[in-house]
Formats: sequence, C-alpha cells, structure tokens
Amino acid sequence: MSVAPTARLEPHLARHWAADVAACRASLQHNSKTFHAASLLLPRRVREPATVLYGFCRLADDAVDEQGGRLDAIARLRERLDRVYAGQPLTVPSDRALAAVVAAYAVPRALPDFLIEGLAWDVEGRTYDTLAQLQDYAARVAGAVGAMMSLLMETRSPDALARACDLGVAMQLSNIARDVGEDARNGRLYLPRDWLREAGVDPAAWLGNPLPDARIDAVVLRLLAEADRLYARASAGVGSLPLDCRPGINAARLLYAGIGHEVRRAGGDGVRRRARVPGWRKTMLLARAAVGLRPSQAALGAPALPSNQPLLDAVAAVPPVGRQGAAEFVVDLFTRLARDERQPHRPAAPVLLRGDPG
Repeated sequence: MSVAPTARLEPHLARHWAADVAACRASLQHNSKTFHAASLLLPRRVREPATVLYGFCRLADDAVDEQGGRLDAIARLRERLDRVYAGQPLTVPSDRALAAVVAAYAVPRALPDFLIEGLAWDVEGRTYDTLAQLQDYAARVAGAVGAMMSLLMETRSPDALARACDLGVAMQLSNIARDVGEDARNGRLYLPRDWLREAGVDPAAWLGNPLPDARIDAVVLRLLAEADRLYARASAGVGSLPLDCRPGINAARLLYAGIGHEVRRAGGDGVRRRARVPGWRKTMLLARAAVGLRPSQAALGAPALPSNQPLLDAVAAVPPVGRQGAAEFVVDLFTRLARDERQPHRPAAPVLLRGDPG
C-alpha cells in the first residue's frame, strides 16, 4: 500500500505529497547517511512513509536541542502531535505528511508519545544505573521507531513487533557506544553507572574529566555484547517481513551493527574518536543485506524486552486500517489541506517549534 498513491490523487495534491516527501528526504540525506543508505533498498511504498517518519524523528530531536533542552520544547512537540492526530497538522511538510502516514497505517499515538517521553528524559538529565533502565530509555527513543517501521511494512504480529523493537534498542546501544566520548564532553553519560562502578570508575568524576580509560573501554565492550545479542534476535524478525522489505531492514541491522564492530576494533575506545564504518565496508554490508533470511522460530518467539512491552500493547489496542479506508483518508486529508490553503488569508497558525520548514 502506498500512503499517497498518485493515481488516486488530483495532480496538484500528488505534487504536494511529493514535495513533502522530498523535504523529509533532504533531512534524511543530510543527517543520517547510514539510515539513508539502508532506506534505498526499501520498496517505494515503504521508503516514502519511512522517510516521513524519519523527518518527524529528526524534527523532534532538533527541536529539543535547538531550544537548549527545555521542557517547553517537549510541550510544543506534544501540541504539534495533537494537531497531527486530529487531522489538522501545521501546513509544513513534516507535519502534513506525518498526518497522512499515521492515519493510513494506524500508528497508535502512544508510539510517538513514547519517543517524545525519551527526549524529555534527556531534557531532565535522567541517569541510568542499570542496563534495564538504559533499555527503558532506548525503547523510547529507538524501540518506538522500530515499532512504527514495522507498521509501515504492514507487519503487526506481536513476535515480529518484538523483534523490530529489539532492533531499535540495539541500534541505540550501538550509538551510545560510538558516542560515549562526544556525549561525555557534552555532559551526558549513558553507560550503565552500576557497570562503571563495578569497573572501578566513579561516574561523576569521570564525566567531569572524560579522558580515555581502559575501564571505560571494557564497559563499552560489555554494552556492545548486549547490542549484538539483540541484533541476532532481530534477524529473525527481518526474516518474517514481506520479501521486498527484508533487504532494506537487514541493511539497517548490518550497518548499525557495523558501527559497534568498528568500536570493537578500536578496543572499545569511544573517547578518542568517533567510529565510522568505511565506505568499502558499507558497500560490502549492503551487498550482504540482499541475502535471504529464514526466520528462526525460536528467536522470533523470544519474549519481548520488558522495556518494549508497552509498545506491543499499544499496537495491539489499535486495529489496522483497511486498504480502502487508508486511501480514502489520505485523499480526504490532502483535499482538506488544499482547500484550506485556497481560503482567504487568515492569521498564520502558531509556530510551535523553532526552525519549522516553510
């Protein structure tokens, strides 16, 4: 199912959708080369709404950062999401396209709310003593994205959703391992603090002077081992996706796992440098991604991480939209937006976030 099939839209509305997707794609290309590379292997019917979803995630993250990590930025994000779910988004590309996507694919409001809650934890400066607490955070900022991506591929079974959320959490753990030095220099520390204390590191003291330390490296390697366990489980979920979606999601799995492998090659050192996957290795991993995967029933049926269970519950509570219903909603939404734009000039809608695209 295409979210906005041009054959079903008036020409000017079809052009509107294409422009909105293009704006989101430009953000994706600029801000996440890894995700962009993987998305190219997705079929267009999934790649376009996935690009829109990324546009929202990027906008949310940037809005919090640009406003100095203030809680009022979180409140404005939630107000903006209120409008999206009411079918009355701001007339900017990210919001307008997101409103179509969440309705067409029956994306529960709880999923983007979960992500915003994770951003709020960043604003609050929350710390994580245990792996379980860190998984709670990763489930919000990345597991929720995995769940939403699964819905875009029209895959809603609890087992497949659990593995999609595993993949999101694993990706976030890879990012944390890669960025430990950069985060520390910005006053943030995501490594489980109990692990640091076990290794003989005082978290507060090290954060005040984040120098390279073999004990920190050992904790990073321990975190990567947990990420690899989740990547292995996620492979079963990839094998249960529609055939034409598997290469793109498997590419994301391999590329993000590759970030961790680069950190491991450096002995776990994420302080001196920020690990990057070389271009030649990305090409090799993308080629590997096209290899077919057979789902392991044992791995596919593994219990969901407790941190991810609320995401599965939220999806189970919202029935999928039928194909005809989704198409009709999109046509209606874009027709209404076009009609609104043809109305005589009215005061502009309030800009809820700085840096909105025009």
